[in-house]
Amino acid sequence: MEMVNCTLLEKVVQPRALNSHKGDYGRLLLIGGTYPFGGAIIMAALAAVHSGAGLVMVATDRENIAALHAHLPEAMAFDVQDKKLLTEQVQKADVVLIGPGLAESKLEKATLRLIVELVSERQVFIMDGGAISLFSQETLPFSKAQMIFTPHQKEWERLSGLKLTEQTLEKSQEAVNAFPVKTIVVQKKHGTTIFQSGNADYFQLNIGGPYQATGGMGDTLAGMIAGFVGQFNSSSLLERVTAAVYLHSAIAEELSKENYVVLPTEISKEIPKWMKKLAKNENML
Repeated sequence: MEMVNCTLLEKVVQPRALNSHKGDYGRLLLIGGTYPFGGAIIMAALAAVHSGAGLVMVATDRENIAALHAHLPEAMAFDVQDKKLLTEQVQKADVVLIGPGLAESKLEKATLRLIVELVSERQVFIMDGGAISLFSQETLPFSKAQMIFTPHQKEWERLSGLKLTEQTLEKSQEAVNAFPVKTIVVQKKHGTTIFQSGNADYFQLNIGGPYQATGGMGDTLAGMIAGFVGQFNSSSLLERVTAAVYLHSAIAEELSKENYVVLPTEISKEIPKWMKKLAKNENML
């Protein structure tokens, strides 16, 4: 087991090349925010954009698009029921994130099934929230893409088959190793743990606390992971995921010094400042 520290952040978050453009920093597709959970995908998109993602496209309920653009004009959006456009955008994306605010009805089941069929080996496919529950219920196959799951403990129970009382570090690692493709799992809890199939070492956070126990915290984390995965290609996928997870809690811990509860949207506002200092190797902690 390794405890994550600021050194990894400094390795992953690098200064941007002078002659780069938005296409160099990841094309992301975020899917979710179906009624009545529209705010979740907005928070995920806020985190992805503030994390530096080059292009962020959001598939959500048509009625949710105006609210999304009011909060985040930098993101593009379309109706998740537009199957033709959804197919086109999946094929263009470098990173596909599905699940923040994804309800569990007929539309969402069909959408998840379509995405699983469409994603390819060149892409990173992140499942969060409702998508994990649906994936477990529908017994869908693992995709060809590099997969990342971000479950809380109850979602991990559905995905792994491990009851809450059985979710030891060792058994959770065994469950990840049993997945048919190479997979990263971010198990969200006190002492969030990051597992990778085929890797004997897992990473665990020693920061974060109950001030993060509020709606939207996981959606923000998922957006940050997508943003980091899409742009920092000089680091391994596991390093990028772990760095995003650590930065999410590091910012929350700093904000908790003056706040009883840390709002997820406040974390997103702070991300660019922290990344700027990390890129300059300035000590933040």
